[in-house]
Amino acid sequence: MKNPSNNDEIDVESGKLEINREKTVRSKRGPTVPNQALVSGIAYCFSSCSMILVNKYVLSSYDFNAGISLMLYQNFVSVVIVSILSLLGIITTEPLTWRLIKVWLPVNIIFVGMLVTSMFSLRYINVAMVTVLKNVTNVITAVGEMYLFNKHHDNSVWAALFIMIISAISGGITDLSFHAVGYTWQFINCFLTASYSLTLRRVMDTAKQVTKSGELNEFSMVMLNNSLSLPLGILLVFVFNEVDYLSQTPLLRLPTFWLVMTCSGFLGLAISFTSMWFLHQTGATTYSLVGSLNKIPLSVAGILLFKVPTSLENSASIFFGLLAGVLFARAKMS
Repeated sequence: MKNPSNNDEIDVESGKLEINREKTVRSKRGPTVPNQALVSGIAYCFSSCSMILVNKYVLSSYDFNAGISLMLYQNFVSVVIVSILSLLGIITTEPLTWRLIKVWLPVNIIFVGMLVTSMFSLRYINVAMVTVLKNVTNVITAVGEMYLFNKHHDNSVWAALFIMIISAISGGITDLSFHAVGYTWQFINCFLTASYSLTLRRVMDTAKQVTKSGELNEFSMVMLNNSLSLPLGILLVFVFNEVDYLSQTPLLRLPTFWLVMTCSGFLGLAISFTSMWFLHQTGATTYSLVGSLNKIPLSVAGILLFKVPTSLENSASIFFGLLAGVLFARAKMS
């Protein structure tokens, strides 16, 4: 549910929409309260890291072999929560008209593909390597911006992107738990995530023209993406034959498993709320840097919690990949 333009960060681990940068700046009211900025930043970091770790826990520790169903359930939880908040009058959302659905459907297909491939890759790749490989998204997005939007990047940006590519290649070569299928899904995920970011820019402007209010706020985009993903997700469950697996797995009879699944759905929505809160208290610049720094504790936590076998060479590759992410954020800010 993240609203990605390139400078408006995408949380590729969960694929949720972020608030649009320009709209965020315009919607700021009053001076920033330092305590709220700190609390909102901590809340965002916690929800973002937790989402990835919980997904990895469900797919690996529980050995749950139905990533599409997990995505489907998480999106269903988000739709229910947003719908309740809208009915209570706490938030406002645009009605889902057929004209709006037709405009939004192409980007939603990419959105679903992004979430599904993220689930598939997480099943096979450790969290630390996923965070490093996701840097490839920045490379694809930067190239896409050049050809689609005639946007030029300075040498510091390209230097950071070059380090990202080198760290991804060296990380894969030195990965003791290398899995070709997982890496394939992750690179497809990077391509879809970049495509989502680039496509959403144009679709958002078109979508505003067919809404009743002439605007499309973040909650409406959350509702659009998650609502439209449900029928497509159900179709993919049958295409990938997850129905047979779901009918046989004993996991669905475990209350603790449902609790973890539901928590992951709440965390997915929490990322949207905390990121909006954090951006309102600080700004896109601070958010961008914190988003890059956030990958460092996430990688360390992934290695320690899941007892990932690693080597000095692989750890160095991961470190340089994370460093490249920080350098990229700083270069984009300047």
